[in-house]
Amino acid sequence: MGKAGKALKQVLEDYSISQFALAVAMDVERNNVYRWVNEKRDPTAETVLEIVRALKTLNPDAAKKFGELYIENEY
Repeated sequence: MGKAGKALKQVLEDYSISQFALAVAMDVERNNVYRWVNEKRDPTAETVLEIVRALKTLNPDAAKKFGELYIENEY
């Protein structure tokens, strides 16, 4: 588990975005974000796209960084 969770945790910390703010932007329960960040559950591919969209509304640089971290070393 965890590549998306690790990337998300780093981005939220680096850009001072709260789990609650992301949950509100995504219209999901905060406990879902908590589970992703703490690697208790991996987000689906569709959810990863929703995370990027939500991060774009909160901080476009954070969305870009999340994408970079998520796909890093995949090629």
